[in-house]
Amino acid sequence: MEKFVITKRVNSEYQFNLKAGNGEIILTSEGYVQKASCLKGIESVKINSQEDSRYDRRVAKNEKDYFVLKARNGEIIGKSQYYSSKPSMEVGISSVKTNAPTAEIVDETL
Repeated sequence: MEKFVITKRVNSEYQFNLKAGNGEIILTSEGYVQKASCLKGIESVKINSQEDSRYDRRVAKNEKDYFVLKARNGEIIGKSQYYSSKPSMEVGISSVKTNAPTAEIVDETL
């Protein structure tokens, strides 16, 4: 089952990973100082993931394709893994669109 998993980084910031039903991480958030902000980030992913214009398709220095999901205000909500091809990246975007709206939230910081 798809899920958002909230964890704490070494620097004590909160982050979330959106995992597909197969357990693969398809989106990783930025760091948040407060858990409440992390939860707002998850809600933002659920909303903004449905609009294709919110996905910024990019190429990394290592020539790998990846994408970032942005909120309405242009802030980056999350970043994908690196992909070996543009078609693979598009599959990743499709997976976020499909999985984010119904994903449960699992808080591993409790």
